[in-house]
Amino acid sequence: MSVSGQVDGHRGGLTPAERKVAAIVLSDPEAVAFGTVADLARRAGASGATVVRLAAKLGYDGFPGLQGAVREEMARRLRPAAERIRRTEPGDALSRTLAVELDNLTATLESVDRTDLAQAVRLLARPRAKVLILSGDASHGVALTFATELSMLRPGVEHVAGSPVQVARALARAGPDDVVVVLDLARYDRWVLEAAGRAAAEGAQVIAVTDDRLSLLAGTARLAFAAAAAGAGPFDSHVGMLALINALVTGVADRLRRSATERLDRLETAWTEAGVLVD
Repeated sequence: MSVSGQVDGHRGGLTPAERKVAAIVLSDPEAVAFGTVADLARRAGASGATVVRLAAKLGYDGFPGLQGAVREEMARRLRPAAERIRRTEPGDALSRTLAVELDNLTATLESVDRTDLAQAVRLLARPRAKVLILSGDASHGVALTFATELSMLRPGVEHVAGSPVQVARALARAGPDDVVVVLDLARYDRWVLEAAGRAAAEGAQVIAVTDDRLSLLAGTARLAFAAAAAGAGPFDSHVGMLALINALVTGVADRLRRSATERLDRLETAWTEAGVLVD
């Protein structure tokens, strides 16, 4: 189980001080991977003994065990496609892909906190709020699909892309009542991290869909969802990320059933009259 999964699984048994340390572990893995017990304790405003107790509660052999697990997760996320393609994997491509993607779907959807999902759906369904969706280059297609489907259910949805000037201009229009959804997997596009941080600093409600709640991107967000992204081949899988946005779209459709139905009916009428689709 991932470090974030261990924290989630033990959250109910943590003291307030241990929760502060756990929050740093989740939001700033570098502080754990390259720091000391004293560094982490100072960041969390806790004692060194609290750090060691937390590591033990999470099932690790003291702080070195926790540190090793965080380092391993960071290394796994950062391993590039150029290295993966050199590995020899057993079995045919179809069988490997089936096994890997089933694992991705199960791990992704089972890790979702239903309270967080309901909160994200409420934010995305607020009719007066703008929803801005941006992503790294690799996740561009997923973000575009999300923006397209969400815009069919409600107004005010924008897929943010283009030059840094265009992105900055779009984010400058986002206020505290608006939602910014950011999608990316490690290795993260630097501009995406910077844009997410800027949106959070401006007070926008940031929702991250990323590869781990330990990720740099998740640390900037109000709500974060982790998509398992293991690839059967050299590249990361986006199946888990697609499953997450499907769950969000489904939740918004349920919440806006009447207005979304009317909106879809108008779209269907327009498409039929224009003759643009063939059954």
